[in-house]
Amino acid sequence: MFEIFKDKSGAFRFRLKAKNGEVILASEGYTQKTNCQKGVSSVKRNAKNEDRFELKQSSNSKWFFNLKAGNGQVVGTSEMFENETNVKNGVKSVMSTAAVAETVDLSK
Repeated sequence: MFEIFKDKSGAFRFRLKAKNGEVILASEGYTQKTNCQKGVSSVKRNAKNEDRFELKQSSNSKWFFNLKAGNGQVVGTSEMFENETNVKNGVKSVMSTAAVAETVDLSK
């Protein structure tokens, strides 16, 4: 499920949750809700393509990934993972969840 919400600074954000309720992808902050909704649509489109996922290792040796749109812009970032195997499983989870996920607007 995608959740659209307002953060403490008033920016609109979305997060994608797996069936178990765990957040598997989160967005940047958007000033307008319509742009946040476009971000959700972009995730749904781009998550189908494994080539759009960029795996990265942080300075503390943990792993994460970015999902990028066709223009190369990051549309979502994962949580941190302990190892490469787990981050790859995270990618698979986003790929299988995003296309069929409903969107709930919590920002009202």
